[in-house]
Amino acid sequence: MVKKSAANKNASVKAKAKTEADSDKEKTAKSVAKKSTKKTTKKTVKKVERVEEPTVSNVEANAEIKSTKKDSEVKKTIKKQAKRATKKVKATAKTVADKIKDTTEKIKESEVKNVNKEVADMDAFGLDNFAKYLFHEGKNYKSYQFMGAHLCTENNVKGVRFTTWAPHASKVYVVNDNTNWSINDKYEMKKASEGGIWTVFLPGIQEGTLYKYAVLDGSNKVLLKSDPYGFYSELRPNTASIVADYDNYKWKDSRWIKARNKKNIYQSAVNIYEAHLGSWKLKENGDYYSYKELAEIMPKYVKEMGYTYVELMPVMEHPLDDSWGYQVTGYYSVTSRYGSINDFKYLVEAFHKEGIGVILDWVPGHFCKDSHGLYRFDGTPVYEYSDGRLSENKGWGAANFDLGKREVKSFLISNAVFWFENYHIDGLRVDAVANMLYLDYDRRPGEWKPNKYGENKNLEAIQFFKELNTAIFKEFPYVLMIAEESTAWPLVTRPAEIGGLGFNFKWNMGWMNDILQYVQIDPKNRKYHHQKLTFPSMYQYSENFILPISHDEVVHGKKSLIDKMWGDTWNKFAGLRLFIAFMLGHPGKKTLFMGSEFGQFIEWRHKEQLEWQLIDEFKQHADTQKFFKEINKFYKDNEALWKYDYDGKGFEWIDADNNEQSILIFMRKSDKPEDTLIFVCNFTSSVYYDFKIGVPYYGEYVERFNTDSEAYGGSNQVIEDILVSKKEGFHNQKNSLLIKVPPMAALVIGVKSIYKEKKVVKKSDTVNKKEEENNNK
Repeated sequence: MVKKSAANKNASVKAKAKTEADSDKEKTAKSVAKKSTKKTTKKTVKKVERVEEPTVSNVEANAEIKSTKKDSEVKKTIKKQAKRATKKVKATAKTVADKIKDTTEKIKESEVKNVNKEVADMDAFGLDNFAKYLFHEGKNYKSYQFMGAHLCTENNVKGVRFTTWAPHASKVYVVNDNTNWSINDKYEMKKASEGGIWTVFLPGIQEGTLYKYAVLDGSNKVLLKSDPYGFYSELRPNTASIVADYDNYKWKDSRWIKARNKKNIYQSAVNIYEAHLGSWKLKENGDYYSYKELAEIMPKYVKEMGYTYVELMPVMEHPLDDSWGYQVTGYYSVTSRYGSINDFKYLVEAFHKEGIGVILDWVPGHFCKDSHGLYRFDGTPVYEYSDGRLSENKGWGAANFDLGKREVKSFLISNAVFWFENYHIDGLRVDAVANMLYLDYDRRPGEWKPNKYGENKNLEAIQFFKELNTAIFKEFPYVLMIAEESTAWPLVTRPAEIGGLGFNFKWNMGWMNDILQYVQIDPKNRKYHHQKLTFPSMYQYSENFILPISHDEVVHGKKSLIDKMWGDTWNKFAGLRLFIAFMLGHPGKKTLFMGSEFGQFIEWRHKEQLEWQLIDEFKQHADTQKFFKEINKFYKDNEALWKYDYDGKGFEWIDADNNEQSILIFMRKSDKPEDTLIFVCNFTSSVYYDFKIGVPYYGEYVERFNTDSEAYGGSNQVIEDILVSKKEGFHNQKNSLLIKVPPMAALVIGVKSIYKEKKVVKKSDTVNKKEEENNNK
């Protein structure tokens, strides 16, 4: 009997649909055959009648005309012809009947074959053979549908089917409270594939049951392991997996999904707020806010501040708080620190209701080496490389995934699909891509193994990224796949089919490093480092870049973003405002870590909440938060700042070479000339009056934004009057303006109106026109 389980849900549905379809085919065929019989018989009878009637008529006519013939001969002739016609009718009827029988037998034979095929598609344990085959081939991108613990009914008995992969295990058992966490033969798993898939159906197990796998290695040593495909986990420090239904949430975010799937993300405002759920805000007693409690406050705040996306540091299960989530043990398990599976879905949905997309940090390069996790899962390297020079990640104390192992690819790519499909997320920020691409990354000579060509490129990682991104964009074409790639690896954001890695965005670490070094330099010396501001423009269109200021830049003695700024308190706040305006004006999408938006001075501490009290206690912090709110809105409202981030027509230098005064001037452009914005960024504390700049149009200009406004804590060197350009070329522009440049600030000038040029008609042209008119007469 074919077993029906949650793991085989799709296969069962397919089988049912197929059986119903075949049944429909049989009914249709019988109906057609029946109609065919009637039709054929009718035609034959008509044909006989056409033969009979004229023959009888002719005979009677002849009998009357030729009275010399006997009546018996006439009757004899009639009988012979009638007999021949009857034989023809019977033969035709038999042919039709044979066809009906043959068609029926073929339908029944096909029906049996289909049933046999469905039986053949399932193994003795009710697992889909094709799903197992794809898993071992590295091509099952939804392996979570049969791997792990699935609530199901088999042979009319409710329970759970457990399935795991342990290729070198001698035996595997499920252990839980019922077995006193020790081996019980009734809970022994059966080997379901030569490649090492183990499975068992246990009746009576319910949702919420804690469990682990007792894996016996080659020497029969028992290893207690959490489920690699576990959908939920115990709260740390406990490490058991928990039977859970991950697919019973009633989503109400269809409007968001539809809108997302119509958006051209490359020509949209993308301003990302990066956050850590465990330290964004805490309760008065120091406890975490739950997913549901965060859903009531966090989405509204992110929207109010003008961001368009939130990026959450890893929410996959991890045992150590100090890892911030980057040492994962439960890739399919949303962390239980803040609540349940459906609670997290509620949080995602709450962000969507506020028009905020959700991006998750994802770590497919390395995993936690804790004994209950993936590390040496069956006593041998299963998920990691066998060669220590490839597997050991000494910098992070982790193990590197063996990306050349096909089952590992199924595990990881399925995991990415899982978060998009089951949690409705809108993007993944893939962690430490460079560490995966380079075999010698952060390793000394002798600590790494070259590839087959003697190079330092990880060929398996390259292929993995291509397959990952191809699979994701095939099913979810409108999401974000962001690479944290810190080198100059080419074509990171180009499609796999043309040789790229297939991501659609990449962090611009070069820009980040240059600008963060620059803002710490004394303004009087900045003229010697001017190229740090301008050099990124040399490669800004080589990839689809995101400009990131992430958590990594505000920890471990690097100082907070505001504290990186040069000078006293006034200059630090002014420098922060200038920095953000320059960042929002620069081509590329944006990412900023939490706490920067109100000028938190201390570094990020993952065990403490942000210093929200600063906003209430100090006007400068409140003004800074107001600044962020208003400049983010300004960014979102002006398509010139994002529509052509990846097209040269959206950006133009006016003056990139004024290193003596440390001033940069550039334009951001859209389709309409009136949308043009001119940025004047002054990286010194000097004020400049009657400062001449080139502008593209003859007309009126106005100040659109000024980071030096007193509303934000600045010195209020603002421009209140309308500026009228002169037809005096400057900075390679046809027109020019005289402006006031505020100190340590960014001034944004917009076009108010463009004067129409009056055509000057020469006298000679008028004479010639009159002569031409006379000639035409």
